[in-house]
Amino acid sequence: MHIFSVSQFIEFLNDALVTLTPRDQIAIEGEVSGFNIAQEQWVRFDLKDESGLINCFLTVWQLKQPLEDGMKIRVRGYPKVYPKYGKFSFVVQEIELAGEGSLKRAFELLKKKLAAEGLFAPERKRILPRFPKRVALITSAEAAAYTDFIRILNNRWAGVEVNLYHTAVQGASAVGEIVKAFAYFNEHAEAYDVLVLVRGGGSMEDLQAFNSEEIARAIYGCRIPVVVGVGHERDETLADYVADVRASTPSNAAERVVPSREEIFGTLNFTAEHLCERMLGRAREPLRAIEHAVYQFDHFWREVGYKMNDTIRELRGATEKIAQKIVVRRAALNERARVLQNVDPQRVLGRGYSVVYVAGRVLKDAAQVDTGGQIRVQLNNGALLGKVISKEL
Repeated sequence: MHIFSVSQFIEFLNDALVTLTPRDQIAIEGEVSGFNIAQEQWVRFDLKDESGLINCFLTVWQLKQPLEDGMKIRVRGYPKVYPKYGKFSFVVQEIELAGEGSLKRAFELLKKKLAAEGLFAPERKRILPRFPKRVALITSAEAAAYTDFIRILNNRWAGVEVNLYHTAVQGASAVGEIVKAFAYFNEHAEAYDVLVLVRGGGSMEDLQAFNSEEIARAIYGCRIPVVVGVGHERDETLADYVADVRASTPSNAAERVVPSREEIFGTLNFTAEHLCERMLGRAREPLRAIEHAVYQFDHFWREVGYKMNDTIRELRGATEKIAQKIVVRRAALNERARVLQNVDPQRVLGRGYSVVYVAGRVLKDAAQVDTGGQIRVQLNNGALLGKVISKEL
């Protein structure tokens, strides 16, 4: 009989368990009970069914989705006896939700957590470019979602470059591959205008990868505006909530990414017609203004012409009156000149008369001068100086 120490026996049991059940080859399905996180790093819970119970253990970093008592899950890992406590546990390496109830509950718990962190906040949503040139696409190249997206994209707006990163969109590897695709495009963010994540419809379990915290945070941290079109119109995933733009289907994602050629051409035609109408309207405005100005100018000059004619007639009448007055005045002046000429002393002298001056004054009376006084006699031609010899009164 072989005698073991306690630690040797536990080591023997663990070696035997690994030999009998290689790691990652055991999957157990049951209901969570006694869920607990110790020291923010050790996760423990019991997995039970109607007649059995097994303790499970994993680290908090391995916990990819929220758990709570009553949820039905499927764990993958290996059995182990812990030497320190001599306690048999199942070391969990992977957890998969089982049953629609558990999936919905996990969805609500994670949704509440991410919402509290602001991953769904509307103010962080980015606007898509109107005319993208390069599109990053994450999906399975073998899925109908890929062909639908490309077909609709080319039908609506041909010439857009699409770079596909092929990933699984369902199953155990889907989350890791999609997160890796986001990391790749993030490194080359400057080369792309928009990133699209699409997948066709399916059950909630089929779409479980798009409810994972890893993909939600990958979308949140993406440097490129993200469009998510997962499932059918009624389907709802956490990826939809985090995305900048949510599309109801992969086809709708293509519709959200590029505009419709017909709509753009229709808009351009409408805009061109509107511009032509506005240009014609603006061209008519100066013509109407010119016509109005010409009318005003013509009216003004007509008024001026009428006033000028009236003024000319008034001037003509005034001129005629002045001319008549001038004729009358000229006749009167001529008459006066004739009278003045007749009484002109010079003309009188010319007829043989003379004028006698005494001391510069005309002598009218002999009494004005004394005998022997000096006189001056003005003749028609010349003058005589003399002395009074005698006077006759």
